[in-house]
Formats: sequence, C-alpha cells, structure tokens
Amino acid sequence: MYGRSVRALGGVVLALLASVPARAQDVDKETAEQAHDMSQMDMASSAWRFMQDGSFSAVFNHQGGPRGGNQVTGVNWWMGMMSRPVKSGQLTLTGMFSLEPATVGTRGYRELFQSGEAIDGRPNIDHQHPHDAFMQVSAVWAKALSESTAVSVAAAPAGEPALGPIAFMHRASAAAIVFAPLGHHTFDATHVSFGVLTGGIARGRWGFEGSVFNGREPDQHRWDVELAAPDSLSGRVWFHPSDEWAVQVSTGHLVQPEALEPGNVIRTTASASWTRARPDSLSAITMAYGRNDGAGQQAAFGEFTSQRGAYTLSSRVEFVQIENELLLDDLSSASTADHAKHLDTVGALTLGAIRRVGRWGGLETGVGMNASVYAVPGALRPTYGAHPFSFQLFIQVRPHFGSMGPMWNMRMGE
Repeated sequence: MYGRSVRALGGVVLALLASVPARAQDVDKETAEQAHDMSQMDMASSAWRFMQDGSFSAVFNHQGGPRGGNQVTGVNWWMGMMSRPVKSGQLTLTGMFSLEPATVGTRGYRELFQSGEAIDGRPNIDHQHPHDAFMQVSAVWAKALSESTAVSVAAAPAGEPALGPIAFMHRASAAAIVFAPLGHHTFDATHVSFGVLTGGIARGRWGFEGSVFNGREPDQHRWDVELAAPDSLSGRVWFHPSDEWAVQVSTGHLVQPEALEPGNVIRTTASASWTRARPDSLSAITMAYGRNDGAGQQAAFGEFTSQRGAYTLSSRVEFVQIENELLLDDLSSASTADHAKHLDTVGALTLGAIRRVGRWGGLETGVGMNASVYAVPGALRPTYGAHPFSFQLFIQVRPHFGSMGPMWNMRMGE
C-alpha cells in the first residue's frame, strides 16, 4: 500500500516540477538562490560563517484553577549554525541544545490542559515536558543545479523530519510567548526525533521534502540521544507566493509514537505564515490546522506578533481536542481501549509582551509577561474551573543577533 502511495506522490511531484517556470526571480531565497550565490564565492570568502540564536527565560509561572499551582522555572535553548561553501555545494552544521532537563525538571513546567509523553509509566498531564539536552545535531548539504533549482540532503542523530509547520520556538509569530502551544503534539512534537534523514528539492517558489525517521517520542531521560533505526515516513510541500508568505502541507506515518498508547498515527498538518522583518521592526502571522488520525484528535491555532523598537507583542488563540478521561484520571488511554475515546475541545487565548531593557556584551535582556484564559468544556469544569486564568512573569536573555537578526522560521532541511 505504501509503495503505491509513494509512487503516486512521486508522480504528483514530477508533474508539479514540470509545471513550474524556471525563472531566476522566482527562486526560493532561502534555498536555491542562496546556494547558487554561495557556490560562486571565491576562495577568499570560503571560511566558515557562524550564526546563533537562543533564549533563556527565568519564569515565575502561575497556573490558575483547582489543577493549577505556582512554579519558578527556566525555559531555554541555544542553537549555533556553521556554514561554508564546499567544492560540490554548501555544507551547514547545526547544533541545538537545552538545559531544561536541569532547569525545568523531569515533569516539565506547569501548563493547564497540556498532555503528551510519559513520566514513570503514567501520562504527563497539565505539564509541558522539558526539551532534550540534544535537540538537534545535524549536517545539511545543498547544491544549486541552476539559478532556479537546488537539492539538499540532511542527516541528524537528533533533529526534525519534514513534518508540520515551523517549530514553535522558531516561529516569528510567537516571539513574545515563552510556553509551547497546547497543540504541540498535533503539530511539531517531532522537532526532536532521534534519527532523521531528509531529502529536498526546491524549484522556483516550490519546495518538496521527504524524511525517514524514528517515530518514537523521547522518553523521560533527557540527557541522552536515543538513536534508533528509522521506521516512520513524512513528506512536506512548501509554496512561497512571495518572499514574505510561506504555505506548507505535510503528512507523516508515525510508528508507535506514544509509549503508553499502542498503535501508529497518521499526522497531517497545513499552515500559512507571513513574516515582514525590518531592521527595527517585525510583523508575523501564522495560521495552522493539524490532525492525528488514530486518536482522531484535531487542533488549530492562530498567532500574531508585532515588534516595534524595544517592544514585542504577541497573541495566540488555539482550539485543541483533548481526551477527557486522560485529564480527569491521569490514566493512559491504553487502559480504556475497549471503548471509544471521548474528546472535548478546549480553547485558549494567550497574550504576551516583552520589553527589551538592555544589552551587555553579546547578550540582550528583556522583561515580559504572558497571560492565558481558557474556554473549558462542561465535563472538565468541576476539575479545572469554569474560567481558569494563568500568567507568567519572566526575564529573558538572548544572544545579540547583530545586523542579521534572530534566526526566525528556521527548519532543519533548509
């Protein structure tokens, strides 16, 4: 069955490639044009180029309602990228790391209605798990075949397959929001996968990517690399109507992703984003829909960011289908497999603001606040309350980015 599907998808890709005009002005600037320009550099400019991005937020976290509580935690990640032209194309090495196993702890930070992954054999409820220490260790080779076409190959013992929208910590549309969205495990939970191979081709404003990867989610031991043989597949199509717009549709077949829930998952997502970056301003929007077949869960969100001078404002509205029994009883749905799961929709609105307050050496510091209100289904109101209110106060430190700015909207196979 999968062989026929792959051949059919290949036929569609070839047809689309044949229909795209090969014009230089239509080159995806982040792939083919960049690779072509870099390949033309002389030997004097062939040294490694380094970029970095990251964030460390010291957070006082208040989650409201009967299931809430207070917490002081540290949400953080850092990414460094080295790139240089080589005789056969462009080579990029990326490392992305986090200290959250130490600063957040085994269960992670409190977040109402969040679920996903397992701690000590039980579902991790009302918490967002910490990132693994090794979030990405990857190598990407890209080559321009012409002014309008480029190919790339990426390999990563830890990295992200071609599935879902840009991961939440890299989305410009969520610049002032420190916590993961409630739909994280419907959209971008695979951004830390241990064992990924990705191939891609860009032609004009179209991009096509395919990955084989290890579909199992990481376990609670966050300091190691749980490398395993690839057993899952994904494919993603990008379309850039202009330099500021990016549209993606992706689907993946994940083999046994959940430790506590037997069975495979078909994850499908679609998103559209718009980003306009200027030297001292940023405006960005993302809208996305996702579905996990198998569980039958759906999720959708919209994000918006506006940054002017020292101030950054962000908002996120989301709707997520959640298993009632999972939240009420903290029991794996595997124990209730003899009956259909009951899904209810939770809504959340989050507003965020950051004020940049200073720069010391190579670091920039800001202070910020996030606040969230929820639309709670009737079955969960006795446990969570009708309208719980949560907020976070934080101090954020980020590397000084220089003239190139933050590495917004980055993906591994780019």
